[in-house]
Amino acid sequence: MYDLIIIGAGTAGISAYKEAIKYTDNLLIINDGPWDTTCARVGCMPSKVLIASANRVHEIQNLEGLGLSATVKIDTSQVMQHVQQLRDRFTRATLKDVESWPSEHKMSGRAEFINANTIQVNHQEYQAKNFILAVGSTPNIDAKLKQRLGDRLITTDQIFELKQLPQSIAVIGSGVIALELAQAMHRLGVKTEIFARSRKVGTLVSKNLQQVAQNELLKELNLNFEILPSDYTRTEHGIEIIYQQNDTKQLITVDYVLSATGRQSRLNTLHLEKISSIFSDPKKIPVNPNTKQLSNYPIYIVGDAFTNTPIQHEAAHEGKLVVQNILSNKQVSNIKTLTPLGIVFSSPEMASVGQNSLQLEEHKVSFITGVIDYAKQGRAIVNAKNQGAVEIYIDKDSRKVLGAELFCHEAEHLAHILAWMIDESLTVDDLLDKPYYHPTIEEGLRMALKHAKRQLNND
Repeated sequence: MYDLIIIGAGTAGISAYKEAIKYTDNLLIINDGPWDTTCARVGCMPSKVLIASANRVHEIQNLEGLGLSATVKIDTSQVMQHVQQLRDRFTRATLKDVESWPSEHKMSGRAEFINANTIQVNHQEYQAKNFILAVGSTPNIDAKLKQRLGDRLITTDQIFELKQLPQSIAVIGSGVIALELAQAMHRLGVKTEIFARSRKVGTLVSKNLQQVAQNELLKELNLNFEILPSDYTRTEHGIEIIYQQNDTKQLITVDYVLSATGRQSRLNTLHLEKISSIFSDPKKIPVNPNTKQLSNYPIYIVGDAFTNTPIQHEAAHEGKLVVQNILSNKQVSNIKTLTPLGIVFSSPEMASVGQNSLQLEEHKVSFITGVIDYAKQGRAIVNAKNQGAVEIYIDKDSRKVLGAELFCHEAEHLAHILAWMIDESLTVDDLLDKPYYHPTIEEGLRMALKHAKRQLNND
């Protein structure tokens, strides 16, 4: 019997293995599929390569705000090869690490539970005192539609395998991945149409910021809110799409349809119902949000397999801390210790830090909102990137910073600063005592904090 079996070798599984080996050699990690990570192979990294190329094209083609003009010929024929070359570089680094592990510690194959202490892999049974499930997720896709459209219906896992950029694409969805890829494709010269079930882009909860983001993105992108295609037909020219807009039937033809409507857990592959019938629906299984333990069984679920925040750094953190709880003989502790931090690499970028306004209202927290309009911020104007706004949420009683939402250029950097400040439990007064160099984008945060302090002092 093993001390620990880890199922899944993505970010969370690899992190768990690296921590577990500090405590025991009596362990096994099992993986069904590639031994790299979703992030390196089909997620964070290849998407950022594509976005970097797209944003550079956009900057070259939009110089008016800097008093410049240029005639430039853009050749995008090598973009996908560039994406794949760098993607392969990132995955090689991960695979090199995995290859250094002892062969007796790793196994390829699909695991299925027999009972709470036993799994079956490749027709062999294995037992363990504890299990960590890090099986990750897979893109949602309509199986019947896939059968009809074949290789012209692609997922966010498959788009990075295209040999060339398409001439046209329809993106279904307006969430994080949909927005990032749609905007990148558009900026690279691909005729892009976006269909969204709801009237929402990205992750922004603030009604004000959501409206600011929609208004800004609509200047650039063909966003069809609250409209989904009613029919798809594959023809020799591509995919014909029919949809209703303002009571009028519309018809477009695209090379590809990109399904970007989220991801679903791969827990269903493990047959958890063999442990207990109440585990038949992976979406409703009882997982302790603080320890990630499945009911009272010696089974822990980490990473994308069961989470509201499918974020790489959180998956790695969970994998490590769950192992410490299992193997270190210390008192079981809360593994959800990181200040929430999420970033959308749209342009302008979106970010959420700490608690958002909806969460604070639900928890009946008394707070005020400090606001900065980046359309009027000095350094943003100088950079010709003066779009968007930021909201910072401050507790009325303690004056501590509780959270923020951002929609502006350089939001990825501003969000980190705010996350670290929240992590230190700093007040609005503490933050205003920090240095803000002039002229910088960070000065915008000071303006929002001053706006908040004025409200606090007037109460």
